[in-house]
Formats: sequence, structure tokens, C-alpha cells
Amino acid sequence: MPLPRGSTAVQPPTAGTDFATINAAYRRLYFTVQPAQLHPAVVEHTRLGTQLLAETTGVPRRILAAALAESLLLAGRIEFFDLQQPEEADATYVRALQAAGEADDPLMGSAILAHAAFIPGWGGDREKAAERMRAARTYMRRGQPSGEFLAWLDAVEAECETMCGHAKEALRLINHAETVLSENSGQPSPEWFNWFSPTRLAAFKGNTQLKAGQPAQAKATLRAVLETIGAESTKQRSVILGDLAAVAVAQKNPEEACAYADQALDQLSTAWYATGMDRITEVRRSLQPWADTECVRRLDDRLYGWETTLSTLRR
Repeated sequence: MPLPRGSTAVQPPTAGTDFATINAAYRRLYFTVQPAQLHPAVVEHTRLGTQLLAETTGVPRRILAAALAESLLLAGRIEFFDLQQPEEADATYVRALQAAGEADDPLMGSAILAHAAFIPGWGGDREKAAERMRAARTYMRRGQPSGEFLAWLDAVEAECETMCGHAKEALRLINHAETVLSENSGQPSPEWFNWFSPTRLAAFKGNTQLKAGQPAQAKATLRAVLETIGAESTKQRSVILGDLAAVAVAQKNPEEACAYADQALDQLSTAWYATGMDRITEVRRSLQPWADTECVRRLDDRLYGWETTLSTLRR
């Protein structure tokens, strides 16, 4: 569906900046508010922004379009990472790209396309993921990316490569991202770019080391991440703990795996995150050889308790 044309400037020139101010609040709330509660509010916000586009022209319209693109990107991120709705996220990213084009914001366009690459990447479609990443890098070159943004593109491509079974190529990309961060381009990141940092890159690296058959290195990397990640990063902590549980399984230590999985479930009880829950269910499948042990049975009691089971089925 195309964006509405701006025929008359009904709204004041501040409409775009006012809309963007609300974006900033949602951007912060994403890390702590339950996705089922936040998503409807963000979607309604995007509807407001779309309607306002029809009532703005000129520079205020471009400012509003850029803010709308960010809002739609957030909605798509919740749909994909938190609610496991890849088809809905794909459609939302298309609308986000339309808004970024209206604003002529190439870095936002690059961010949207890189997020869109996760969808085929996680589905094992390496060719389609690579095509979307080529587009993301093309848009990036039209802007002025920070070192963090460049490193994040490497990290996204690395995760897609990992999910498609090419862990060695993923490690090469992560090593390149680490080099980019160490060089520090000096260019500031956009205000909306708040989902990546050197600590998040290390989390990517730990998961990739695990998939590359390097459990000892993965454990060291992930434990260092766990010590440095902020307390507000509840969702990310559940993923890291899930990866540490998977490392313990790879090292044939079911008790340690169950202990990390239990900690991850504590995080998920505070802030639901479908990606984190995926890590735990994958760990439980790999623990099947130890299904009769006391620690695995305790994990099952927790994993299939009333609250956790209902949360999973609802989503």
C-alpha cells in the first residue's frame, strides 16, 4: 500500500519532531515492556504517522517520514524477534522502507534491509539473505555510517551465515566487525541505532563459536558478555544464558546446562522474548539423552509449568 500524498499542510511544522519524540520513548520501552503490550501501541503509533503524512508537506513531511520509518522498523522488530511473526514483519519492513524512501534516509533504509535479511537467513535461505544484505550495504554507502553501524552489518550477515550452516564465514565477518570497531571512524551513530554495541557483537560471536564447534571459546566469550551486559538488557540476557546452556550440552554437562536454562527462564518471566525461548527449547531437545536425570526433570517442571506453557501457546 503506497504512502498517502501530502496535499495540504494541515499539521503544524512541528508534527514530525513531535512524532519522533514519542518514538524515543518507545525505543527505550522496547527493552523492558512485554512485547504483547508494546506492539499494539507501536502499531497504532505507525497508523497515526501514516495519517499525518497526508496532512504535511515539504521539510516537515520528510522529518515525519523518517520518524515513521523508525516506528515501523520497531514494529517489525517486535513482530520478528519477540512474537515470531516473520511474514508480518516482512510486510512491515516493506512499509518502513517506503517511509525511509519518502524521507530519503539511506541509513534507515540500510537498517531496514538488514533487518529484513534476518527473515530468510533464519529460514536457511542463504541466497535471499545475501541479496538483502547486498542491498543494505548499497544503501549504507549512500549515507555516512558510523563504525558501529558498519560492524552491525557484519554481525547481521554473520548471524545469517551461521543460521545457514556457514559458521566459518560468519567468524570471518565477526573478526572484521571487531577490527572496524577498534578503528573507530569517529562518525556518530543515528539516535535510533540503539540495539548494537561491542558487547552485543561479542554475544553474536559466542553463538557463532558454538555453532562452529568451538564450545570452550564460546563459553569464555559468552561468560564475559554476561558479566558486562547491562541489567536493563533482560531479553538479551535470556539469549546469552540459553547459549551458555547449549555450550554446557556440547560439553556433556547436563547439570550446568539446566542451571543456565533455569536462569534464562527467570529472565523470560520478567520480559518475554521469543528468540530467548527458542534457545531454551532447543537446549531441552538436545538434553533428551539425559531426560531421566533429576536436573532435566526439574527443568521440565519449570519449562512446562502453567505460566510458561500458556505464554508459549499464546504466542
